[in-house]
Amino acid sequence: MSKRAIALEINGVRYERTVEPRLLLSDFIRHEAGLTGTHVGCEHGVCGACTVQLDGEPVRSCLMFAVQAQGRALRTVEAMAAPDGGLSVLQQAFHEVHGLQCGFCTPGFLMTLEPFVEKADPASLDERTIREALAGNLCRCTGYQNIVAAVRLAVERQHGAGRNGG
Repeated sequence: MSKRAIALEINGVRYERTVEPRLLLSDFIRHEAGLTGTHVGCEHGVCGACTVQLDGEPVRSCLMFAVQAQGRALRTVEAMAAPDGGLSVLQQAFHEVHGLQCGFCTPGFLMTLEPFVEKADPASLDERTIREALAGNLCRCTGYQNIVAAVRLAVERQHGAGRNGG
């Protein structure tokens, strides 16, 4: 199988490599770019642990080949922290309400939920909407209740508004 030259941007850094066409994007991120925050769980796109943002939208990096990201912009969990190294609004909310336990699934949840938090309307946010947003990610530890609470808190903080009656 002949290798292909690709160039893509990850967290604002351009990566140029020659790779086999069958190399998964998750493997490119972890092994070629050295960014190990993207976790590989099921390798079938079911668990969501490998979720990254491709041109701003969450995607399963274990279901894409690296060559499919040619010329595109990726964002991984490593890019979430504030420039001063502090936690993002969503990361801080996960921390405060204990939205993680072992942490293996957390990067995938964060990458999935960050765009949701940015777009969500606090006035119309309910538990069902939050659970639908995180439905593509699996967690074997938490039972999801604290993840839901973290998302609600992050939305309220992101948009500077709380809900009456909680």
